[in-house]
Amino acid sequence: MQQSAVPELAHTHTSPIQWVATATAIAGVVALSSLLQPDPATAAQPGAGATSAAAPVAAPDPAGVDFPITCGPTKVLVEKKASGDLDGDGRRETVAVVRCDAGSGTPPSGVYVLTQAEGAKEPRVVATLVDPKDRLSVTDFAVRDGAVTATLLGYSSADVPSCCPDVKDSAKWQWKNGAFVRSTPPEARSV
Repeated sequence: MQQSAVPELAHTHTSPIQWVATATAIAGVVALSSLLQPDPATAAQPGAGATSAAAPVAAPDPAGVDFPITCGPTKVLVEKKASGDLDGDGRRETVAVVRCDAGSGTPPSGVYVLTQAEGAKEPRVVATLVDPKDRLSVTDFAVRDGAVTATLLGYSSADVPSCCPDVKDSAKWQWKNGAFVRSTPPEARSV
């Protein structure tokens, strides 16, 4: 039998202490990597004078906004809100479903898009998707993938009592060519 020219390696057999040392080293690398994260990626290019360390701007808060709805002696109630980047500029807008805080019946809703300019103290209404004058109530409201979707309940005639909407419609709004364009979602077309 011919002898090997290389002496036996000392590490051909592992011991429990080597496994503990390896596990400790791996745990240290994982812990350190969780502390050192890269800046979040964004699809938008930073504007002139912007720095990559700028904190993301929070979505506008509808509390205290002067909505274009007349409620008389009752107060304005923000029923629902959702946020997302609707126009693709990298800043989040808030969409609010608003109605008068009436005690009975089905008060009409308004759907408003809010934005807040950098450095501004208060958000402002930049678009009305549903005007309360249209006598519609909003259900199943969502902001997803740059679009606003809602189910709208309305009335077939002025003779229908305000308690009992008898018309149901689905709507979807998306920002196109500088304005919100309404369409009917594909799932709403099937009967």
